[in-house]
Amino acid sequence: MQFKIQSPYKPTGDQPEAIEQICSAFRSGVDCATLLGVTGSGKTFTMANVIEQMQRPALILSHNKTLAAQLYGEFKSFFPDNAVEYFVSYYDYYQPEAYIPTTDTYIEKDLSINDEIDKLRLRATSALLSGRRDVVVISSVSCLYGIGNPEDFHDSTVTVTRGQTISRNKFLYALVDALYNRNETEFKRGTFRVKGDSIDIYLAYGEMACRVVFFGDEIESLELIDPISGATVEYLNEITIYPANNFVTTKERTRDAITQIQDDMMERVSYFNEIGRGLEAK
Repeated sequence: MQFKIQSPYKPTGDQPEAIEQICSAFRSGVDCATLLGVTGSGKTFTMANVIEQMQRPALILSHNKTLAAQLYGEFKSFFPDNAVEYFVSYYDYYQPEAYIPTTDTYIEKDLSINDEIDKLRLRATSALLSGRRDVVVISSVSCLYGIGNPEDFHDSTVTVTRGQTISRNKFLYALVDALYNRNETEFKRGTFRVKGDSIDIYLAYGEMACRVVFFGDEIESLELIDPISGATVEYLNEITIYPANNFVTTKERTRDAITQIQDDMMERVSYFNEIGRGLEAK
């Protein structure tokens, strides 16, 4: 799908010239261009027109989460039919763990994760890996921090088609590997439930759930459903289910990490024992 601005307004004043100059600069191979303007001069609308003309994915960086949210709302209104996504830190509060040897005090890690922002982060990652070209990601400096291995995230996606032959148990294991949790009592984002040959998955990055119906080892039906009522919204021929967490990883990488952590721990224990710091060694 191509970028298409939905707005009753058209570029006016200096905006058409700015749009043309920026687009011409990028087409000629220039790496960067700067748009100057006072507050309220329409810089956001100007850049939306640049994106529409260039037809290329865009990353919009802001100074903080508040401004990022404002830009997200504006670009979402300009491109309602395109993938405009929001990617900022999902911590409302974060206290790292700490240890004070002099008082033998351990301070436990404490944090609060914003569930809605977590969903939007996953939706941004899923949009980027979906192959779509009409993607705009609005972010703050939090985009500089790691979100896990993109290859592992992509490898953990589950794609199924109607009529595909796959055992129900193999499909369930694939969902678990993608960090979806089975929950028969509370159907919420990032969970799935099983009722006979029917499996409902509440997508971690959206408002909808999907239903996969088996007939033996064959997928008989794929449906997009309302997670509250269970009513069918749309019948599908194929669906790709992206992982429920950005930090998904493979079993092999997990085993290697555990081994490395154990080796590092033994090395540090030996070091503290050698210098007579038994408390830290424990």
